[in-house]
Amino acid sequence: MAAASAARAVRRSSRRIFDIFVAEVPWTVSSKELKEYFSQFGTVQRCQLPFDKETGFHRRYGWIKFSAPQDVQNVFQKDSHILEGTKLSLKQQNQRRRSQRKNPNE
Repeated sequence: MAAASAARAVRRSSRRIFDIFVAEVPWTVSSKELKEYFSQFGTVQRCQLPFDKETGFHRRYGWIKFSAPQDVQNVFQKDSHILEGTKLSLKQQNQRRRSQRKNPNE
């Protein structure tokens, strides 16, 4: 029982937030297509596009998580990212989880 609890704690502590926030995603682009696009820069572990329950479309923003920090740097070395004629807006995410922040107002 204690071993299972310790394993869960290790998995939780090893999780990181997403590396990149992506905005201005065309509503016609799926999370699979977004993941395929960013895979040219490195191994994408996860791609998330939140959906609006009322419209059934994603909200035109999402997050990308890469396997290695170098993959993130590869993304930002390119000047602009365009999908289906729309320029994506990218921001690098802070690497600390909210629960790890000392000041809750950060």
